[in-house]
Amino acid sequence: MRRYSIETLANPKSTVSEAYRTLRTNIQFANVDNVIKKILFTSAGPGEGKSSTVANLAVSIAQSGKSVLIIDGDLRNPTQHKIFNVPNTHGLSTTLVEEIHSLTHSVKTFTEGLELLPAGPIPPNPAELLGSKKMKQLLFDAAKAYDIILIDSPPTIAVTDSSVLAQSVDGVVLILAAGEVKQEYALRAKEQLEKVGAKIIGTVINKVELKTKEHYYYYYYHGENRSQSI
Repeated sequence: MRRYSIETLANPKSTVSEAYRTLRTNIQFANVDNVIKKILFTSAGPGEGKSSTVANLAVSIAQSGKSVLIIDGDLRNPTQHKIFNVPNTHGLSTTLVEEIHSLTHSVKTFTEGLELLPAGPIPPNPAELLGSKKMKQLLFDAAKAYDIILIDSPPTIAVTDSSVLAQSVDGVVLILAAGEVKQEYALRAKEQLEKVGAKIIGTVINKVELKTKEHYYYYYYHGENRSQSI
């Protein structure tokens, strides 16, 4: 079984943790005219570090004093409950089919101010649930209860789930693994999101290894058409 480590908790003074703080700041200023509260994270394909990025960024934002909710919207291959070591018997999937309040199954994590709504049991119809009116109501309720909501969603090319969710959020961040994802797949993921009207606020190039013992990350901020190494 894969073991997960949250760098922003384990080594808060490391270069990688500083990179997440920079990413946090860049997202904060991604659109000064409109508040960005609901952010969807997706990737072109599997294994690009999407879920780890969401977890680390969420911890970093919570450490700044904001209330944060992670929603594990990957109803096909959920990961966040493993990262935060919480049960997955109930979560997003059960919330969307039961007559309960939207945030009933959200749980506290070991970071103050950070809560997680696990994916819950894998349903037979993920895309249908994610595009439902109840999902939109859940996001509405979450936006009133938390300062920011980070949604972990499946890879864009593989299934339509991310494209469905992208229409109900304030912004989308595309996670790409350097040296792993093919350029054509990255472009296809971007185009697929844009076709549904998604607002891509940035791209994180993950797994970039420099000539040091640590891994670095690269964030491209679309808003000002510039790149910044973090």
